[in-house]
Amino acid sequence: MAEEVKSNMPEEKKKTGSESPGPDNKSGSKDPHKEHQGKTEEANEHEEKKKKSHKDKSEVKIQELEMKIGELTDKHLRLQAEFDNYRKRTLREKADLIKSGGESVLRNILPVIDDFERALDSLKNISDDDSIKQGTLLIYNKFKEFLSANNVKEIEALHQEFDVDHHEAITKIPADDDKLKGKILEVIQKGYTLNDKVIRFAKVVVGE
Repeated sequence: MAEEVKSNMPEEKKKTGSESPGPDNKSGSKDPHKEHQGKTEEANEHEEKKKKSHKDKSEVKIQELEMKIGELTDKHLRLQAEFDNYRKRTLREKADLIKSGGESVLRNILPVIDDFERALDSLKNISDDDSIKQGTLLIYNKFKEFLSANNVKEIEALHQEFDVDHHEAITKIPADDDKLKGKILEVIQKGYTLNDKVIRFAKVVVGE
């Protein structure tokens, strides 16, 4: 009886040892929850990197666009300033053209005025009732009115201070009075301005 019990004991131990899991079996098994968590973290990290890369590209693109906008704005302002200067210059040139229109025609009339003045000077001893003198004076006055209507004015010269902007000195002669030094003693040819612009300098003799 005792032998039977002893003989059965190893079998139970053997059976028990085969059924109970050992330390090796427990360490070799994988936890599904941890495995899933690791994959999720990797996916999140990859997604973060992807978002960061996309964000960096977007920032670079924004900087490039801002630079282009700045360049276009600067170019636009320059073109606007150039156009504004061109418009002002064109208006000024147009105004000057209108203001000084026909300058060459008016300048060419001046010698005719000179001839009429010389003719009237030669007729000064003739009676004012003389028809030739009256006709010459009439035409002369018509020319003077025409010049005045076109803003052509005679430059004052006789006994005035010599002004290089309006007068041209032909010669200098000694002045009889100290007060006449540097002043115009004689006008050889009258000068004229058109809208305050000199179209012919007055040729004069200056005292010294």
